[in-house]
Order: sequence, then structure tokens, then C-alpha cells
Amino acid sequence: MFEKIRAIIADELGIEEETIELESDLTDDLGADSLDAVELIMAIEEEFDVEIDDSTAQKIKTVQDILDHLEKLV
Repeated sequence: MFEKIRAIIADELGIEEETIELESDLTDDLGADSLDAVELIMAIEEEFDVEIDDSTAQKIKTVQDILDHLEKLV
């Protein structure tokens, strides 16, 4: 699942997959702004056919946070 999430993040943010690690902070390490974060959540919801509510989305700071939340939903 990490590989799929990493590919989505790389595509959405226009960065190399190799730069994305589990502990990468979406804003500080990967350069995502608030619009990027919204588009990223939407892409993940579409790819995994899940819904991430706004309060949960606001708590997502790292790639690991995304993975942890998805594991609860799938």
C-alpha cells in the first residue's frame, strides 16, 4: 500500500518517488501547501474508494499518517 500512496503523492506534488519516505512530512519535507493537501486527499480517496472526513484530513501530517488511516478503512 505504501508504494501506491507514494506514487500518488509523487504524481500530485510533482516530485520523485524516491524522495518520499514513511516519516516524510507532507508540508515541511515534501512542500505540499493546503491546496496540494486537499488534492492529495481527494486522489487517495478516489484510488482506494474511501472517504476521509475533514477533521481526519486536517490531522494528516506525514505519509505514515495516511497509511495508518487507510489501514483502518480498508
